[in-house]
Amino acid sequence: MAQQIRIGRLAQEIQREVNDILQKRVRDPRVSGVTITGVDVTGDLQQAKIYYSILSDLASDQEKTAAGLKKATGLIRHELGQRLSIYVTPEIHFEQDKSERYGEHIDELLRKLHQEEQ
Repeated sequence: MAQQIRIGRLAQEIQREVNDILQKRVRDPRVSGVTITGVDVTGDLQQAKIYYSILSDLASDQEKTAAGLKKATGLIRHELGQRLSIYVTPEIHFEQDKSERYGEHIDELLRKLHQEEQ
């Protein structure tokens, strides 16, 4: 139980710090519109999967953002190591959060269904 609380607190702290690092330290224009939506940390605190979203729907922008985040991973992990008071800084991996788009798709389907009924 206590371990789960610690993992949750660490995930929140990583999310807060990565948002701050992206805004203040990373100067790559490819990651300028990135918002961190969530973090999953493994039970042994060795790996963290960071979910992000961007405003653009274009595939080229998504690829550029993914490349920019991959390039900035080392800087972000180094900054996390300095800011967090943990023994080992977890390996970080970025993954695009697709839940927003999935929700929009469901809303669109419901709207179409509602229009067909009328």
